[in-house]
Amino acid sequence: MELSSKAGTLKGLFLFSSELFILMFVIGIGTYVQTVIGFGLGMIVMGTVSFLALLPLTVTSVIISIMAFSSGIMAIKGDLKSINIKAVIYTCIGLIPSIALGLYILDFMSDQMAHQLQLILGIAILIGAATTLLKPEPINEHSKPVMFALAGSVGGLLAGLFSVAGPPIIYQFYRQPLPIKTIRLSLLLVFLISSFIRTAMVGAQGNLELDMLIYALFCMPVAYLATWLGTHKPPPMSDMTMRRAAIGLLMIIGISLVYKSAPFVFATM
Repeated sequence: MELSSKAGTLKGLFLFSSELFILMFVIGIGTYVQTVIGFGLGMIVMGTVSFLALLPLTVTSVIISIMAFSSGIMAIKGDLKSINIKAVIYTCIGLIPSIALGLYILDFMSDQMAHQLQLILGIAILIGAATTLLKPEPINEHSKPVMFALAGSVGGLLAGLFSVAGPPIIYQFYRQPLPIKTIRLSLLLVFLISSFIRTAMVGAQGNLELDMLIYALFCMPVAYLATWLGTHKPPPMSDMTMRRAAIGLLMIIGISLVYKSAPFVFATM
């Protein structure tokens, strides 16, 4: 019995170590990409982890929120003057209540509708990649506050569900007649706020568990290193080339998730 117990313990430690190593690697890639171009962390990490079935969606989403918050502070520190604060505030007006709605839907669906959630996530990632491919031409004047709030509402719903607020908010900000640096830092601040609010709401629900915090604690040094590298050692390529590479990766992840989950969803209809 003792040998059997020890074998079970060793197997559990091995599985934990394997999951943690892969998670740390994916978070490092996602954080680096997000630091350089302003988006990608949630979609890359959530999509990859869901496809590999490493961790439950609810656990992964909390880890992403903690990583986005901690690395976001480091990325924007000392450069707040470049952020368009008004656009961020208008976006958060729609974002915050929608996060609560997304969390409610996730709590309702997560136990018995895992494949449906995977399919929705895959489609959301594909839409997010497609909207960034559209390369919207900057409009002549800043959008009205209601447009930022609307983008924030849709993004907040995705943030509540998957910690993936990006697609509609990214598209809205890239349409603005603003410098790329301002857009990138403003997006990072929106995602930082989204991550903080989501984590606080999960904690208020009593759903912050010890294993989520342990995973996040181990991954945090990797996120900090990736943020530092993205800030001080960006890749030797243009912003557009980096965006295209990230979009290509997101397309692969989204298609893989849809391909994996769609048969199960349609089989139950």
